[in-house]
This record gives sequence, C-alpha cells and structure tokens, in this order.
Amino acid sequence: MTKTNPGNFFEDFRVGQRIRHATPRTLTAGDAALYTALTGSRFAVQSSDAFAQAVGYERAPLDDLLVFHTVFGKTVPDISLNAVANLGYADCVFGAPVWPGDSLSARSEVIGLRENANGKTGIVWVRTVGENQRGARVLGYVRWVMVRKRNAGAPPPEPAVPDLPGAVAAGRLAAPAAFDPAGWDDELSGETWRWGDYAPGEKIDHADGMTIEEAEHATATRLYQNTAKVHFNQHTEGEGRFGRRLVYGGHVMSVARALSFNGLANGFRIAAINGGRHVNPVFAGDTIYAWSEVVERLELPGNAALGGLRLRTMAAKDTPCAGFPDRDGDGRYPESVVLDLDYTVLIPR
Repeated sequence: MTKTNPGNFFEDFRVGQRIRHATPRTLTAGDAALYTALTGSRFAVQSSDAFAQAVGYERAPLDDLLVFHTVFGKTVPDISLNAVANLGYADCVFGAPVWPGDSLSARSEVIGLRENANGKTGIVWVRTVGENQRGARVLGYVRWVMVRKRNAGAPPPEPAVPDLPGAVAAGRLAAPAAFDPAGWDDELSGETWRWGDYAPGEKIDHADGMTIEEAEHATATRLYQNTAKVHFNQHTEGEGRFGRRLVYGGHVMSVARALSFNGLANGFRIAAINGGRHVNPVFAGDTIYAWSEVVERLELPGNAALGGLRLRTMAAKDTPCAGFPDRDGDGRYPESVVLDLDYTVLIPR
C-alpha cells in the first residue's frame, strides 16, 4: 500500500461525504505583505491599521481573497488534485473578519455528482466551510470541479445536481459590527464615490493592466498551499494540452480585484461571491485588464452606514477593457476574456 496521496478520482466521491481537510494555517502580517506584493491590492481598510481603526475595526483585517484562497488551498489535495478544471463558484458568503495571527481550517461536504458523457470525467459539487481557531465561520462557499476518473469503466453514480441560489441575499451579508462612517476619509481611501454614486447598469473600465510573471503566480499558489499539479509541474504540463503551466484562476481573481481599486476604491469589503467562471486559461506573461458593471445596489437590513454593490467584474488578457469585452449574442466569450465574476462589496453610504 502506498503511503503517498494520489488524490481522489471521480468514483471516490459520494453525495453526503464529509471531508476534514489537513493542515490548519496561521495567517500573519507577513502573509498579508506578500499578498500585497503579488497582487498590488491597495484597499485602505486592509492596508492601514490606523484607517481601519478610524472606521471601527480593531486593526486592519486580512484581505478577503487571501482568506478565500487559503481556505480553497486546504481543499485541493482532497477535492481537485486530479481535476481537469475548476468550473465555477456560488453561494459564497464571507463571515467573521480574519486578523493576523488567526488560524484557518476547512471542511467540505460533497453535495452533487454527475458523470460526463465521455465517461472519462465527472463533475463534483462541494460545499466548503472555513473556520478560525475559535470555531467562528469566516467563509462558506460552493464550487464545482471536473475530475478525472481512475477507471473509465467504473459505473456512474446516480446524477445529483444541487439547486444553488443565483445570488446571496442582502440579509445574509455580514457587515462590520461597529462601522463608523464618520471616520471614513475619502482622500486616504483614494476616491470620493459612495454607494449612492453608482447606478445599476453603469460600466467602469478600470484602465490599468498588470502582467503576471512566472515567479509571481507560482509563489502566490504556494502561499495558499494549493497543490494542484497544473500550476507547478512543467515536466508533466509540458506534455499536456497547453504545453505549459496554468496560472491559478484565483490569482487572476485577485489581480482583477486589485485593478478594480481604480473606480471602486471605497468598495472595501467583499461580502459575497454570487457566481463566477474562469472562462479561458491564463499563462505567465499575460497582461490582465478588468472592467466592472454595477448589477444592483443593495440595502443592508438595519444598516444606515453601509450599502452593498453587486458587481460583475470581467478580466481580459492582453486586451484593454475600454470596449468592455463580453459574451456575444450566443453567449460565447472571446478568447481574450478569462474571468466572469459576480460578487458583492460593502461600500460607505
């Protein structure tokens, strides 16, 4: 019997299966600094203790996507080590803030299975929860991933596809308990635009571009302890479909989020990810641009200080976004579009 972990194949999963993932991770100020170095994120609440304290936080919380990627990375050895592709996200709700020194752990439940028509792969849906050392939930989300079969002849499971919400309702969004809008400084945050200054249907070209370097995407993925083979092993990936390693899609999400500062600087907290797709691959050397559309403004129940902005952010490679590249009439994406992300941010009113 081998002592190494080959990862789970499609036929190893069953609906209702629960997995407690290995290696809790204590996040530090060093992780926050490295995340900033790799992505360029510059939202004021996560960048400055003084700014965060002025609006009611005890200190600067860690970036929401750093939390997401860390929890996601815990799941890879059990869920997607033998994945062909990560297909999407839904029903992702951020909970308690994460501070330097907090330790995160993750657990997942398989909530859906469906074999693909080729008989060689299948789709696995999992609901993952991330918690801190006190047992408080910091994150919960669903993702679905295409996983290889170990044996193409293995009988398929009974199909079970979960019914997922199209968006996270405003009443489920976790706002800071003691947010003080009087302490918000527009000059220090970078922009004057508040919740009421955005209109549904408005499109924002974030203008800036960022080239992803080979060392950056590999370092970022290692930072999250994500062991997916397609991001690290050029020896095997050189013989694969693309002939080179893929950039972790989550790194593209972080770059797009960092670029969105130009136009959405006051959207300081990701409260939910409603849905998302990595629609084309990204490789080292690609330059990422992004644009966002305001989908809707959300009233937060009982909260007069903050509002929610539901956004759809698109990222494109080697294509500036002044023309807002998007799907065509048949729903097909241009090859330049790499990310279609539907998420909700909190913003002062």
